Amino acid sequence: MGERGDKVVARWRSERLERDVTLVRWGTIGRPILLFPTAGGDAEEIERFHLIDALAPLLDAGRIKIYSCDSVAGQALFSRGGSPRHLMWLQNQFHYYVRHEVVPAVRADCKTPDLELWAAGASIGAFHAAAVVCRFPDVFTRALAMSGTYDLRRFYDSNEFSDEFWVSSPLHFVPQLAGRHLDVLRTRFIQLSSGEGRAEALGESWAMANALGKQGIPNKVDSWGPDWHHDWVTWRKMLPQILDEWTRGQ
Repeated sequence: MGERGDKVVARWRSERLERDVTLVRWGTIGRPILLFPTAGGDAEEIERFHLIDALAPLLDAGRIKIYSCDSVAGQALFSRGGSPRHLMWLQNQFHYYVRHEVVPAVRADCKTPDLELWAAGASIGAFHAAAVVCRFPDVFTRALAMSGTYDLRRFYDSNEFSDEFWVSSPLHFVPQLAGRHLDVLRTRFIQLSSGEGRAEALGESWAMANALGKQGIPNKVDSWGPDWHHDWVTWRKMLPQILDEWTRGQ
């Protein structure tokens, strides 16, 4: 499979993340979706693992337009790229980078200044997809979180967690939400899809769903059963099928 002709790559220096970043787009028209990589992935990971190929019918039909950015916080967390406090700071900063750098870039590309986006991702990408909807429901209206891990505390070599961690972890900040933010979030939707096979943890999805449900935030746990593992094979099947359902008739 070769590189698609509609692929566009943008790079810039992010002051929030203090490093160079990359944003890639596939497709020309359709529903804009920010698709987060897995933990160690860069913006082109989803192409190398043939997720873009799996989405080709939807892209070619003009039903979706895919964007992806580097998994800066995930890469640092899993490579132990700094102290626990720095990694917590970076997790929070990554979400602000998405909101204040990636979203404006997508809106400019789509020539729509008030454009609303969907988010999607697998593994740690599922965490970020759910998090950006919960943190920024004025911008992100729907998330497809696949094979997600939502309590990241076990990945930090620390027993102390900073405010940057708590405000960027939806499992922990959603129960504290109130007012206008919660009102808007209650009009959004998060789907938590997961297999129950090798390396999957459906309980993570149920824990996230419980936190959302107690606050009246629409969500759905979608179990694919024991034959589906924590693997690209699952996500190549899962993502196109669900996005086809979501965009049918748009």
